[in-house]
Amino acid sequence: MSLINTQIQPFEANAYLNGEFIKVSDRTLKGQWSVLIFMPAAFTFNCPTEIEDAADHYAEFQKAGAEVYIVTTDSHFAHKIWHETSPAVGKAQFPLVGDPTHQLTNAFGVHIQEDGMALRGTFVINPEGVIKTLEIHSNEIARDVSETLRKLKAAQFTAANPNQVCPAKWKEGEKTLTPSLDLVGKI
Repeated sequence: MSLINTQIQPFEANAYLNGEFIKVSDRTLKGQWSVLIFMPAAFTFNCPTEIEDAADHYAEFQKAGAEVYIVTTDSHFAHKIWHETSPAVGKAQFPLVGDPTHQLTNAFGVHIQEDGMALRGTFVINPEGVIKTLEIHSNEIARDVSETLRKLKAAQFTAANPNQVCPAKWKEGEKTLTPSLDLVGKI
């Protein structure tokens, strides 16, 4: 069963953010657009490149009214040290969420049982707590966060314009399509 257009499950987790430990829950995500980026583990070699990419685009996510959450199966304590010791991770100004009980990785279908880690999964969640996009792939392939930002903006556009769809490679401000019988076979 796909998680697309389903409500996120209730959860509560600890996170590290800007020198403090905070709580993050399903209630935290509601009321704004959210992007959950699952990574295998802290203190790895590929994950910091993705966090740095997210940090480099963070102002754009904020401008779009979205919060970014990085999630690994490590604890929030590990995330504090990771943030303090990795120059790339140190750029993060968004919550680094710990999921040592695997509640989130299981709920979002990214848990690797035999490793106790997560697959690389990315989820765009609307302000009502409904999953609008997801991407899950093998851990040796890092993501391009600019594509996540594009998908966020497409989800926001279609939420605000329910009679429109965003074609392939659509970017904010570009032409969309109005589905109709007239378009069938003409594109």
